[in-house]
Amino acid sequence: MPVLDGGGRLLRKAFPEHWSFLLGEIALYSLIVLIVTGVWLTLFFKPAMREVVYHGPYVPLRGTLVSEAFDSTLHISFEVRGGLLMRQMHHWAALVFVSAIGLHLLRIFFTGAFRRPREINWIIGVTLFLIALAEGFAGYSLPDDLLSGTGLRIAQGIMLSLPVVGTYVSMFVFGSQYPGEDIVSRLYPVHVLLLPGALLALVTVHLILVFHLKHTQWRGPRATNRNVIGKPLFPQFAASSIGLSLMVFGVIAMLGSVAQINPVWTYGPYRPDQASTGSQPDWYVGFLEGSLRLMPRWETTVAGHTIMWNVLLPGVVLPLLLFAVLYAYPFAEQRLTGERHREQHLCDRPRERPVRTGLGVAGITFYGVLLLAGGNDIVADTFQISLNSLTWTLRIALVAAPVAAFLLTRRLCHALLEAEQKRLAEGEETGEVRQTVEGGYQSGHEPVTDFRPGAPRKPLSSLEPRTGTPSREHPGPAPRGR
Repeated sequence: MPVLDGGGRLLRKAFPEHWSFLLGEIALYSLIVLIVTGVWLTLFFKPAMREVVYHGPYVPLRGTLVSEAFDSTLHISFEVRGGLLMRQMHHWAALVFVSAIGLHLLRIFFTGAFRRPREINWIIGVTLFLIALAEGFAGYSLPDDLLSGTGLRIAQGIMLSLPVVGTYVSMFVFGSQYPGEDIVSRLYPVHVLLLPGALLALVTVHLILVFHLKHTQWRGPRATNRNVIGKPLFPQFAASSIGLSLMVFGVIAMLGSVAQINPVWTYGPYRPDQASTGSQPDWYVGFLEGSLRLMPRWETTVAGHTIMWNVLLPGVVLPLLLFAVLYAYPFAEQRLTGERHREQHLCDRPRERPVRTGLGVAGITFYGVLLLAGGNDIVADTFQISLNSLTWTLRIALVAAPVAAFLLTRRLCHALLEAEQKRLAEGEETGEVRQTVEGGYQSGHEPVTDFRPGAPRKPLSSLEPRTGTPSREHPGPAPRGR
């Protein structure tokens, strides 16, 4: 029957076995943990900011005025059986989810798996990453504790930096003058309904496209643009994937059991006139905190309106530029390299594309400097150094370090390619030293038999220095329909 025949082809669909292709699955399974634990938490959480007096088991806060959101968070943590475990598993799963998406995007970027016909999947992946950041921030803000309230205050400052419309945006989001009484009740449906719905929809489309376009793979003796070498979906790949899902569930459960995270009772309820000492956001928004700290004071008054460049540029313009570059990069590279009309189903090794790899490492370095700057006060206090000196050092590093990283990475890629070609041409050293007829000495060599994924099996006639020019050994892409 046609239905059974189609199902058979689907079950026989092959998936590569390399570990780097599992990062997307880790993101998927951590999302499942997020949904399961999130549904459980919604049964007990009260998304309201009405003030109540805390009478729970946590003695230091007894008699304190807190919001219902904060009170219900403490109730889940100390009075609901398994509540603290579920809260911590939910938070750890969120960190694993965002981390896995980020690493998955890096794998796709450095191997060139974003090229035709997968540009749409790259756009979906970047959008998933962006929604995951927003979802994490929304969930992080719901308990209404002092740490999350400090983050909301920073977010409100960023809104106010928008010229002309800033005050209107802030009033629309918070419902009244900051902090108002509506922000938690407004964030709640966004966190549990709108953003999860968008995530599930995009993940579904992403998986459908992966099946339709077939999976990328490393170059090899049998791997071509026309096939995929690996395990069939059923039963081998399904068994491996189920095993990986159990490992992800187990690791997140272990972290939730033994590694404390977000202890809101130590921060206390949010008050607008207070801020936690040494407060730090989760790592995925730490770069935004760092950009705000590194930006010098700079304001301009135009027609009675004050433009706060020191907040607008790092808090609004910089994130927009970063994501604009991510969205546009596949199209820009393919246009510059002339590959936009050819389908690519084989992965590049990072060393084969020195410029692309250098740009990626430069971007990671840029992000790392901003992340470090987000904790400059803690670093300065820990190592007993001047905060002003550290801030100026990081400002210089934000410009100089990515350039140095790009040049060093590009040079390293060329050196690795040259060393690889020499190894293929001369063979591997055996450790034996022989005396020549002329009286000199030379080491013995044997043919290379151990190859890494995607590595060439024979010396190339020439090395291609440009990032976008495929190596001459590699076969040209073939139409997907063949």
